[in-house]
Amino acid sequence: MITNLKVSFVLPIYNEAKNIPKLWEELTTLKINIKEKFKKLPIKFDYEFIFVCDGCRDNSVEILEDIYNNNLSEIKILVFGKNFGHQIAVTAGQDIATGDAVIIMDTDLQDPPAVCLELIEKWFEGFHVIYAKRKTYQSSIAKKLPAFLFYRLMNAIANVKIPEDTGDFRLISKEVNTEMGKFREKNRYLRGISFLTGYSTTAVMFDRSQRYSGKPGYTFFKSLKLAFDGITSFSLFPIRVVSLTGITLAAISIFFGFVYVIYTLATRHPADGWASLMFAIVFLGGIQLLMIGILGEYIGRIYTQVLDRPLYTVVEKYGMDE
Repeated sequence: MITNLKVSFVLPIYNEAKNIPKLWEELTTLKINIKEKFKKLPIKFDYEFIFVCDGCRDNSVEILEDIYNNNLSEIKILVFGKNFGHQIAVTAGQDIATGDAVIIMDTDLQDPPAVCLELIEKWFEGFHVIYAKRKTYQSSIAKKLPAFLFYRLMNAIANVKIPEDTGDFRLISKEVNTEMGKFREKNRYLRGISFLTGYSTTAVMFDRSQRYSGKPGYTFFKSLKLAFDGITSFSLFPIRVVSLTGITLAAISIFFGFVYVIYTLATRHPADGWASLMFAIVFLGGIQLLMIGILGEYIGRIYTQVLDRPLYTVVEKYGMDE
């Protein structure tokens, strides 16, 4: 008896017009390779390719329209009127995915489609979250070092362990995709949410390539925002630092106050302190502003969540009922 299995691909697009034709070529080859690799199993694979255009300003939508017109049964396209960000684009794709397995991957070919063969193989072994972990990563030290430090910091303070040197490239089962759909926070960190579901996980090692063409969609500031979203979504440590810093500074001030009194009584000469006083004022002022900023980050996220606005709006759809 032949079993029908559907694999959904969630593919966020942001100004990837030069990459889309090559990506589709490799995805077409991937379908052939999947059929060949698992030909001994009584399985018929169906596919669903969900492209989410996240406020594209180039002709990505037109190129996708051509692919859609030639592959009506397999292609779905969502078009955002504005840029909502990578994590929201992936979420939109997950919301409409109907596959037994959902593969999330970037569309700049840094996530090689061929790795999906190993992801599917691990899925057949019974794992629900199979994440692609980088063995090598062709990037500058200016990008590698912050990423290296972020993952170590995240795992040191967060309430969920996120494997180091991973991105959003992964396969999740239908069950995990359904559970992730229940998490509707506005500032999203999907690689953390996938582990919060509690399903079994494993890794597939791969070599991450350079972009096929174009500039990365994740600028330094977008990457920084994602890092803040990850830390503030899964850890209260920054707020606890505020309290610890206040206690520490209070203890230091009491200690130096005590030292000052002893010095004055012992020498009968008041200590000169204009420079130290100015330093203390500036230092404490800076610390206070930093602490207020940390509190503001959390309060801002509470405010955004309470507004309960939609995560995204879609201005055009292809391959779906209205």
